[in-house]
Amino acid sequence: MTDFNQTNWAKAGFSQQYIDKADIYIVERRRMFGLLVSFYNHFLRGKPARILDLGCGDGILAHELLKADDAISATLVDGSADMLRKARERLKDFKNVRFINASFQEIIKKDILQPDFDLIVSSLAVHHLDMAGKISLFKSLYVHLRPGGFFLNVDVILAPAGSLEQWYLKLWQEWMDDRKAESGISDSISNDIIHRYKDNKDNKPDTLDDQLDALKDIGFQEVDCFYKYGIFSIYGGRK
Repeated sequence: MTDFNQTNWAKAGFSQQYIDKADIYIVERRRMFGLLVSFYNHFLRGKPARILDLGCGDGILAHELLKADDAISATLVDGSADMLRKARERLKDFKNVRFINASFQEIIKKDILQPDFDLIVSSLAVHHLDMAGKISLFKSLYVHLRPGGFFLNVDVILAPAGSLEQWYLKLWQEWMDDRKAESGISDSISNDIIHRYKDNKDNKPDTLDDQLDALKDIGFQEVDCFYKYGIFSIYGGRK
């Protein structure tokens, strides 16, 4: 399990470059946020919900949920102090929000999460753990969910076959090309972002089946994939 401080995400410039163009780089990013809000409204709205956002970045996912229900009590965790500073600024108008500067490794080893949560979400962060690390994290999150609580992960996954991966990556490139054409943005990074993704040792995606099986083995119920577009997915389950 790679220490967070040794990854590119600990570098402020790298993280900011990604955030600035995230709607271009991430397939149907806004739709995925909308699905998470829909999930919250269907299963949890009306309760005094406590949510945890892991690897929160600049807080955009928590922001979408808080806009839907400002009664939420939110805890945001990220290994980057710079990202947490941006999240604090984004969420400055909301009450009942706390921030924790910690990596996944610290969450797993030090058990720093209190209290228990009704919903735990993460967006494009868990794939930085290898499978053993993912399982350790999933176990920790299961412990910190209230009975009936949910874990949902928005993330990239590994295709089960090379031929499928080639098509999935082509879909990804076509998405980025279309977004650039629509916006008139000239962005050279998106031309080789797939190579960057594949070559970056920080990325350790696993297959969707392996991760769903891991959740089931830990004890999660109603485990499913709630959304999928190529390598981009939303999956999770209920305690």
